[in-house]
Amino acid sequence: MNGSGNTPLCYANTSTPYTYAPGLGKIYFSATFSALGLTSNLIAFIVLIKSCQRTKSRSRSFFLIFLAGLVVTDFMGLLVTGSFVISFYITHVDWRQSDPTCHFCNFMGMSMVFYGLCPLLLGAVMAVERFIGINCPFARSTNITKGRTVSMVLMVWLFAGCISLLPLAGFGSYHIQTPGSWCFLNISSERHDWAFSLLFSFVGLICIAVSFLLNTVSVVTLIKVCCGPDRNQRRRDHEVEMMVQLLLIMIIASVCWCPLLVFIAQTALSGSPVKVKFLILWIRFATWNQILDPWVYILFRRSVLQRVNPRIDWSRSSILTSYASFSENMRRFTRSSLGSNLGSHDTGNLEKANVVPPSTVPPSPHSA
Repeated sequence: MNGSGNTPLCYANTSTPYTYAPGLGKIYFSATFSALGLTSNLIAFIVLIKSCQRTKSRSRSFFLIFLAGLVVTDFMGLLVTGSFVISFYITHVDWRQSDPTCHFCNFMGMSMVFYGLCPLLLGAVMAVERFIGINCPFARSTNITKGRTVSMVLMVWLFAGCISLLPLAGFGSYHIQTPGSWCFLNISSERHDWAFSLLFSFVGLICIAVSFLLNTVSVVTLIKVCCGPDRNQRRRDHEVEMMVQLLLIMIIASVCWCPLLVFIAQTALSGSPVKVKFLILWIRFATWNQILDPWVYILFRRSVLQRVNPRIDWSRSSILTSYASFSENMRRFTRSSLGSNLGSHDTGNLEKANVVPPSTVPPSPHSA
């Protein structure tokens, strides 16, 4: 339905059929959802501050700065978007009447895009930092400082902010969405809306792909270094802990965000009308990323794991011993598999090769 007359653009949706339905959702669900996420991120931020004060590792302190940036982003994202949604269910406000200039709707849409891209971008930057830290530790130690790490976080926020501001410059647009509690980018066949939808989707998918590729290489390199001849030259227990946390962050982001990003790209490329129920479903699914992320930093630390199971040694030597035992078992399995695949003629040849000819056996002195 195209806008006509004095209807503002953000309320004249061209693709998504908007329905004002304040009774469609429940305030208890939104309030509980927001409270859980805010509390989780607040606890994670306190844990990160204490960990940063105690750590003596430079690489660990840099990694904690990125985690702090991610926690602050998730906290503010839930606070801003949750305030809009909860206020809608409390007041049942119709934004078409209360916000005829689209200021609040545009701000809500900008917040959704900004706080959606930031975790994905930060995850990719953290993967790059860990990749350089593991593969080029000397170059990283001389080029990266705490000030540059903070600057990288600020650059991520600036980049995501620039993308979220594009609809205000005419590249794309933000439109109100059913049931009237939130605004998001407009997925339509119009050139600017179509291009902005693909930009948002592809940036998110590229971040996930970069994280997956670099984290995979980092894990393989870390295993080789931990079990190589120079494994005792530098402690790797902090790096193992960081990689475990980063892998979990990547998995959570991939599971929560890929359905929405793929849905937006598929809808834009196919030109089919937006299915509102799937859009709302995948948006709620993506929001779980902001709730699950902080529990990675809260739970998956060596101090917590030692308290959960004190019998297990979470030290570096234990990790190396376990990996060495696993590698030895794999080698034995491979040798046995290769031996079982040899033909009977090969076995016969091996037995013949082990038999010494009679003429070459020296006579025994007692045989005469």
